[in-house]
This record gives sequence, C-alpha cells and structure tokens, in this order.
Amino acid sequence: MKIPQDIIDELIAQARKDAPDESCGYLLGTGNEVTENYWMENIDHSPEHFSFAPKDQFAALRYARGKGLKILANWHSHPATPSRPSQEDLRLANDPTIRYAILSLQNDEPRLNSFKILNGEIIDKEEHL
Repeated sequence: MKIPQDIIDELIAQARKDAPDESCGYLLGTGNEVTENYWMENIDHSPEHFSFAPKDQFAALRYARGKGLKILANWHSHPATPSRPSQEDLRLANDPTIRYAILSLQNDEPRLNSFKILNGEIIDKEEHL
C-alpha cells in the first residue's frame, strides 16, 4: 500500500493532537494507493484502546462510496508503544480485505507500519515511515 507523505504528515499531526489517547480512522483510496485519511473519533478516549462509533463507520463508508474510493486500511496510533499490533489488535482485526496501519509516537519518533492480518496472525508487514 502506498501512502503519500502529506497523508502520513496528517496522521502524525492528528495522533499528536489526540495524544495521550489513541487516534484512529480509515485510509481511503483506489487500487493500492491511499488518497485520503478519514479521521474518526476514538469513542473510548483511551491511550490503550480505540473504538469507532458505528454511525461514524457508516458515514465513512457512504463517503468513500460517494467518491468512488475503497477503505484500504483501518489505522490507529500507539502513543507510547511500538508500531506493531497488540494482542487485542490481532483479535479485533476481522476484515481480511484491508490492511491495519499503526502509527507509533513512541519516544517522539513516529513510525508507521501496516499489516495484513488473517485469523489473528500477521501475514504481511509494510513499513511506511
């Protein structure tokens, strides 16, 4: 998956704004190229967990369809831990058609990786930053 630098910069800015809570959203695009970040509120307001409001998920899907885009990845930040899925992230990764991107802000050195997860197991990792 290709993520342009301006979108990576947007993710970092949003994650820093939402810290110490996790930030989250969808990465939208066509083919294998991300063209938009669709930020959603972390309704858990937690530094260790995130949840989307179902109404926000439906709004994101309607928005994407209306613009001819697909949800390429679910993304969230790890304000103080590495850019890798936690056990909970692996357990909750239920859509095998998308990637799961994790932006770490640990030690104020942003790292962004995305993962393909199937049946709770990482089957592919891509480094984006």
